[in-house]
This record gives sequence, structure tokens and C-alpha cells, in this order.
Amino acid sequence: MNIILLGPPGAGKGTQARFLTDERGMVQLSTGDMLRAAKDSGSEMGKIVADVMARGDLVTDEIVIGLIREQLETVKANGFVFDGFPRTLAQADALSALLEEQGQTLDAVIELEVNDDVLVDRIVGRAAEAAAAGQPVRADDNAESLKVRLMEYYKKTSPLIGYYYAKGQLSGVDGLGEMADVKAAIAKVLDV
Repeated sequence: MNIILLGPPGAGKGTQARFLTDERGMVQLSTGDMLRAAKDSGSEMGKIVADVMARGDLVTDEIVIGLIREQLETVKANGFVFDGFPRTLAQADALSALLEEQGQTLDAVIELEVNDDVLVDRIVGRAAEAAAAGQPVRADDNAESLKVRLMEYYKKTSPLIGYYYAKGQLSGVDGLGEMADVKAAIAKVLDV
């Protein structure tokens, strides 16, 4: 089973992806993690990624699709959880073509639905708690940075909601519930 988790920054995609990997034997494909791993791998693709990142350029869709292709061809799993990819309609089309080429399907797209104001308050509150406890905090976990990240998400990624809805693949779950409730809602979508 291959699924995409959609939702703005801080909606809980990474947390829910970890539940799916732990409990269902799926593999989380996070583009950020893949890029870092490729850069450090010394492979041909890794050298390309390292060069692009060293120049400060953005990694192209072709490179990201190449990394995903490597994962699909080499990693044995009970499916993949795409976390943070695709981000654009062009990437969605490229992923669809890649899955078809690999003889695989996209089984579900789950949008973690959130209220932006509640989300910002939640993340800023957690960051303040972590800072008070002496734990590391992301530099951009403040209200101003989060609003910029949300705007970027809505500009680039929100068109995917309509795209996958039109394809009959989109399901929404309340991303602001308790972790266990969100996890149960995702399981309900996947176990239909």
C-alpha cells in the first residue's frame, strides 16, 4: 500500500508516518531525509545532490524522482508513505508516472486537516515548553515564520487537494485531534 500524507507544516505528517512504519511495515519517504542520506552516501545520485546543495541551489524534481525511484527499486516494504512529497502538481504527475512504471499504485491520499490559527498556537506553545525544558527548538517555530511557511504551503501544495479529490483518492482526517485519534482515523481510511 502506497499513501501520501498531505498537510501544512506542523500538522503531524511525520508523527503519523512513523506510526505507519512501526505498525504496518511501511517505509517513510521524506524528501528531506532522502536528500540528506543521498548527499552522504557517495553514490552517483548522492554526488549530484551534494553538488547542487553546495551551490545553494534547489534540488530539481528530476533528482527527487530519481531518489524515489531508487527507493522503490531497492527497499522491500509493505508500501511507502510519502511525507512532504509531492509538493506541486508537476511532482504529483511525475510520481504517478513513476508508480505506473514500477507497476505500483497510489492507494490513498490523506489530508491532515487543520485550523491554521490553532496549529500556530500549538506549535508555538510546544516550542516554548521545549525551550523552557532546555530542549532544542527549531529556529522557525515562531508565529511569524510559521505563517510564512503556511503561506508557502498553500501557494504550492494546496492545489494537490483538488487534484487528488478529482482522482477519487483524497480522504480528510482531523489533524488537530489527539495523536491516537488521528492515527485511528487514518487506519479507518486505510482499512476500508
